[in-house]
Amino acid sequence: IHNGVLTGVYPASPSSWLIVVIAIMSTMYARIDPSMGMIDRIKTSLPVSEFMTVQTQTVLSAILFATGLWLSFIFLLRYILKALLSYHGWIFESHGKMSFSTKVWLSLVKLLSGRRPLLYSFQASLPHLPVPSIDDTINRYLESVRPLLDDEQYKQMEIVANDFKKDPAPKLQKHLKLKSWWATNYVSDWWEEYIYLRGRDPIMVNSNFYTMDLLYVIPTHRQASRAANIVHAMLQYRRKLERGELTPLRALGIVPMCSFQYERMFNTTRIPGIETDFVQHLKDRKHLVVYHRGRFFKVWLYYGGRHLWPSELELQFQGILDDKSESQPGEIKLPSLTAGNRVPWARARLKYFNEGVNRASLEAIETAAFFMTLDDEAHGYDPENIRSLDLYAKSLLHGKCYDRWFDKSFTLIVYKNGKTGINTEHSWADSPIIGHMWEYVLATDCFHLGYTAEGHCKGDINKSLAPPTRLQWDISKACQEIIEGSYMIAKGIADDVDFHDCLFNEFGKGLIKKCRTSPDAFIQLALQLAHYRDKGEFCLTYESSMTRMFREGRTETVRSCTCESTAFVKAMEDESTTNEQRLALFKKAADKHQNMYRLAMTGAGIDRHLFCLYIVSKVMGIDSPFLKQVLSEPWRLSTSQTPQQQLNLIDTQKFPKYVGAGGGFGPVADDGYGVSYIIVGENLITFHISSKFSSTETDSFRFGQNIRQAMLDIRALFNPKEKKM
Repeated sequence: IHNGVLTGVYPASPSSWLIVVIAIMSTMYARIDPSMGMIDRIKTSLPVSEFMTVQTQTVLSAILFATGLWLSFIFLLRYILKALLSYHGWIFESHGKMSFSTKVWLSLVKLLSGRRPLLYSFQASLPHLPVPSIDDTINRYLESVRPLLDDEQYKQMEIVANDFKKDPAPKLQKHLKLKSWWATNYVSDWWEEYIYLRGRDPIMVNSNFYTMDLLYVIPTHRQASRAANIVHAMLQYRRKLERGELTPLRALGIVPMCSFQYERMFNTTRIPGIETDFVQHLKDRKHLVVYHRGRFFKVWLYYGGRHLWPSELELQFQGILDDKSESQPGEIKLPSLTAGNRVPWARARLKYFNEGVNRASLEAIETAAFFMTLDDEAHGYDPENIRSLDLYAKSLLHGKCYDRWFDKSFTLIVYKNGKTGINTEHSWADSPIIGHMWEYVLATDCFHLGYTAEGHCKGDINKSLAPPTRLQWDISKACQEIIEGSYMIAKGIADDVDFHDCLFNEFGKGLIKKCRTSPDAFIQLALQLAHYRDKGEFCLTYESSMTRMFREGRTETVRSCTCESTAFVKAMEDESTTNEQRLALFKKAADKHQNMYRLAMTGAGIDRHLFCLYIVSKVMGIDSPFLKQVLSEPWRLSTSQTPQQQLNLIDTQKFPKYVGAGGGFGPVADDGYGVSYIIVGENLITFHISSKFSSTETDSFRFGQNIRQAMLDIRALFNPKEKKM
């Protein structure tokens, strides 16, 4: 309640109300009326009674006026802050070269932001995502497809785009602007509904993504102990989250990012439907559900109004590991319902899980704080096994197709050797959100909670705790056939995933910055070069950018394949081109990419605008060949960077082995690649590469080798004496 009040009156404070009241009362005693008669008008409107003396009426009127003045002051501050945050000129300035106007702007934002903002303090002050103009979007779109089309194809595309610009674009744009005036964000609700919740294909691999544990370190090899510390750290994070005590993420340490997505991290489940799913979010849940060797257990997380200590959780989880009971008929592969097609799962849920023990057990899963799997496999990075990370990634992404509950906001996986990781459902949030929690959890696990010399959790054990409860099921033969059908579909998808994790440690962010180049632009150009060498052609490329400087912002697309990047790649493959020419083309392509990324972050992207125009056209029953073509174009190279957000949690200079490995996702196109990468410290970049075995055009390991060579070849541009490997 206290933090809710602080957030509600931000950027003012409750104490400022008292200051205003005292100031107004002081002026009254000095016989000065700052209200210009308003206090007297309030006084005359108050009821007269024997308990309400004239003096009491005067004091109460002054307090009411002061409160109104204080609230007006809060709204004025928020409006000014929102206007200031609508300025994005700072993001387009060269690194290290800040203009005087930007310095003044930053000072004003800092002044109005207060000293100790809470997680949701800035929400009411964040600007709304602007709707780009039709001309800007069409021009940027045509520019983005130019390197992918020959002259005849491009002329045809120009005709289709210009026809759309004349009609029906103005009509669609008008309705979209109307939505932007009343909606908090004109994109996010439609993005969640149409991109995620209305999809009827399996979400395993196709939508869900994973996050890995620390790369080199396993704090303890005791499975129950590691699970206990991780779960306790998550509960600590959830308590901070629910109280709004987390520090909001701010660019430059000043410009706030939207915190809306954090709200549904815990106690959240995607519920299947026939036509569309929906996200069910509940308040504080006091239990989690654990899956181990085909059995489900309900574990209470509270005792006497407090969280269970790690030592107590270890006892609970060890009890599950030691339990020798057999699974019930149909129980082992029950989670595969969440891995298969959505419609069969929705129908089975209505028919077979709507009453009795099945309903009670399913409700326990769907209302749990989160879902955890105590896995019976061992995974992690093994320097002696080049494919160890590949197997680890595939396990986190899909497991055995029946040992993760893919509908939960996230599933925590703890392996028998103590390694861990997360599988996240995508509709409720994007990867930086779960990544923020995971950074906190890993740091808390290793540096605050810790383990005994024997690898157990620290602390005393309360042996009077009730043991975990087995969930009961009565699954009919007909339902078991549906479960098996979902499993076979999921297994077909999982078996087709070709994954390769590439640790690139020849150099990292430190050297790239010395080249005066954006690390992200450097990597994206390396990906373009690697893809061209891998397939002999360019393709439509997706890079995810965030729009969280706007309220309820999620992502925007950066189309990384540009005329500038293709010119650079061709020059790299042309032996007649000099090193100086290549370097000039590289810098031009890097500058272009950085500018596009900034445009996407500031609401001037291409794809979300076109997506929303397409939704409006469908609602209005308008057929648009241009929008159909745009929305059907395949992303044969889909990329995303996993950001490190809380660098203060772990001192990697002091503890260089305590670095994360990032995470990844499945391939977006049948004949394409998915690439997620994380820049770790100064000297490591990890690439998570996915494709499909069924495609004869792709090979994840081969693409990883091409990426490695492309990175080295670009570095050689800045040091011509290096020989090509």
